[in-house]
Amino acid sequence: MIPEEKSTCRQFRVNSPTLLQQVRVLDPSSGIDRLADVRIEEGIIRAIESNITDYPENTDVIPAKGYIFAPGLVDLYSHSGEPGHEERETLASLVNSATAGGFTRVAILPDTVPPIDNPAAITTLQQKSQELSSPNSARLQFWATLTHAREGQKMAESGDLLESAFGFTDSRAIENSGLIRRLLEYLQPFGKSIALFPVNTQLRGNGVMREGDASIRFGLPGDPALSETIALATLLELVAEVGTPVHLMRISTRRGVELIRDAKRRGLPVTASVTWLHLLVNTEAIATYDSSLRLDPPLGNESDRTALVEAVREGIIDAIAIDHRPYTYEEKTVAFAEAPPGAIGLELALPLLWEKLVKPGELSPLELWKALSLNPCLCTGQKPPEIAVGQPAEAILFDPNAIWTVTGDSLQSLSRNTFWLERELSGRVIQLWNYSGS
Repeated sequence: MIPEEKSTCRQFRVNSPTLLQQVRVLDPSSGIDRLADVRIEEGIIRAIESNITDYPENTDVIPAKGYIFAPGLVDLYSHSGEPGHEERETLASLVNSATAGGFTRVAILPDTVPPIDNPAAITTLQQKSQELSSPNSARLQFWATLTHAREGQKMAESGDLLESAFGFTDSRAIENSGLIRRLLEYLQPFGKSIALFPVNTQLRGNGVMREGDASIRFGLPGDPALSETIALATLLELVAEVGTPVHLMRISTRRGVELIRDAKRRGLPVTASVTWLHLLVNTEAIATYDSSLRLDPPLGNESDRTALVEAVREGIIDAIAIDHRPYTYEEKTVAFAEAPPGAIGLELALPLLWEKLVKPGELSPLELWKALSLNPCLCTGQKPPEIAVGQPAEAILFDPNAIWTVTGDSLQSLSRNTFWLERELSGRVIQLWNYSGS
């Protein structure tokens, strides 16, 4: 188990061959779920066999029974404090947090200060993140803005960003349907990922939790499910008209799932994601008034949660995103309704999803890994990591039974805004390899 001190994943001997003995190998690309020996040398998976007896003398032999060897996790969208709010999170702490959580790739949203809306901003962030990267750490990618928030919602100069941006998103509502149509038409020939967040802010009003019996009982302003579904229906009609592929972010309602299911049946070029917390927690948890559960979109009721889990299992919801959003203690230590929305999650998602969904049988191990690794890449046109002989190792070693406590000392993130602070968890990443250059 990883010790509690401030460190990233355990590091095996640098540049030495590694042999994992009797590890559980998972690979959603090929559907593999089996026990095997795995040999890694010079960053390449050299062998996957039932029993490997022939290996170099300097091999680091790891008895790995009970551990899982699987592709690195891929996060579609998370927030960085740097630039602008380094007290929340720096790029360095973000890389360390992602690495500790088993993520080999994390795509950073453009809502920094200043926003990522020009080539110079992306170049600066890419150069700094490359300096932080290693074959044993996460790699960062960067979304660019769709619109110029500082000039009102008007189209950004996307052409200047086409070469350097991972894709385009505002990570917030764009409620001018005519502008969305023009954006989709303009970007269509370039094949870049476009991610849109369906929310109608007029319907949401000052709502801070999902509208319903619980919001009445807890005395908190309600945000109706309609704020998502009406915006989502509009986006789907625009996609049907223009034909540009779109990724739909942060789906959080049962009705949202139904709309996406229907859109996919109609053949619309859409993919969708849900954040990990919406699969684990429902509105009843807000009885604690823990400001780490103040999210955007808000948590749904149990019917929403179960519909989202079922949608992940069916593939209606393609991917699970982390939407890691760090805030300082002072920012979150306020009344629930006054707290900024968001929670950290890069280090917590895999252990909690495994414990709360895989162990009870709501998702199979391969279904979880498909939503956390394979499908996020397919949603954005990337080559996914895979466990196969001859492939660069972009993988993690995960101990689902490692017990640890979520504390300021055990977390790599600079922020602590999580519902699970001071709680004991089961499951931790032991090692990460990231030799893929894709």
